[in-house]
Amino acid sequence: MTPGQRHDARAFPAVFAGLPAGCDPAWAVADRALDSDAIRDELLGADSAPCIPSRANSTEPVEHDEAMYRERNRVERLVGKLKQFRRVATRYEKLAATFLAMVHVAAAFIMAR
Repeated sequence: MTPGQRHDARAFPAVFAGLPAGCDPAWAVADRALDSDAIRDELLGADSAPCIPSRANSTEPVEHDEAMYRERNRVERLVGKLKQFRRVATRYEKLAATFLAMVHVAAAFIMAR
């Protein structure tokens, strides 16, 4: 959990290090906000293929798999559905554990639909 005003790239090392043991993703699909050589190097070091498009102002654009990047919309749609639940969207819960519990409840409602 990070504050809303904090950039996603700063949280990447902690999130990536927090993957469960045995979870070795073949691909890592991310948006342009995570376009950095350090993140790409960390992913390649863990044998994960980065699928991160370059920023528009990049001097040396990096190739990425367009078909794989298009699949990212599934995650974006799920986040949109989770944000339909007011307690999740506005984060009424003060503690990270209770917020995660509300995300689980919202996900259960989404799966039940």
